[in-house]
Formats: sequence, C-alpha cells, structure tokens
Amino acid sequence: MHTWIAIGVTAVGCYLVKYLGLAAPAGILERPLVKRLAALLPVALLAALTAQQTFGEGQGLMLDARAAGVAAAAVALVLRAPFLLVVAVAVAVAAGVRALGG
Repeated sequence: MHTWIAIGVTAVGCYLVKYLGLAAPAGILERPLVKRLAALLPVALLAALTAQQTFGEGQGLMLDARAAGVAAAAVALVLRAPFLLVVAVAVAVAAGVRALGG
C-alpha cells in the first residue's frame, strides 16, 4: 500500500511542479540561476536514479554485474564512443560478468 501512496504523492507533486512552472511570472524564469538549475536538475536526477538502480539493493549497497556494466560504459564514454556502442559495451560486460557467475 505504501507504494501506491508514494506513486500518488509523486503524481500530485509532478502536477504541482508543472502548474507552478506555468503560473510563474516570466521574469522569474529568465533569471540566470533559475535557467542554470533548470538545465542541471534533470542531469542530477538521472545520475541519482542510475546510481540507485545500479548500486542499491534493499537498504544497502551491492556491487554486481550492473556496476561492471556501468563502469564499462563510463570507459567507453571517456573514449568518446558513439552512444549505441556505449550501451552495447555495457550490456556485453554485464552479461559476461553474470555468465561468469558474478
């Protein structure tokens, strides 16, 4: 039941944030700090979600094949590989680690 409450609260929160964005005066939205936060917030949220899904296991941390896949993707990104290749490398490494029993 707690999951449905969290989903409902999140849905209402998202709606209110959208409404506040539409109701806010244009002068506020044109401020440099607001523009910078609007540009960086989705990146921070995606990074947090990725970290939680990769390393989270219940209430603790877990290092498994997902972590190896993310590490391989990071190396591919540093080497400036195309996005699809980055994803393919991450999948291949994670599958390889799982196949080896990790």
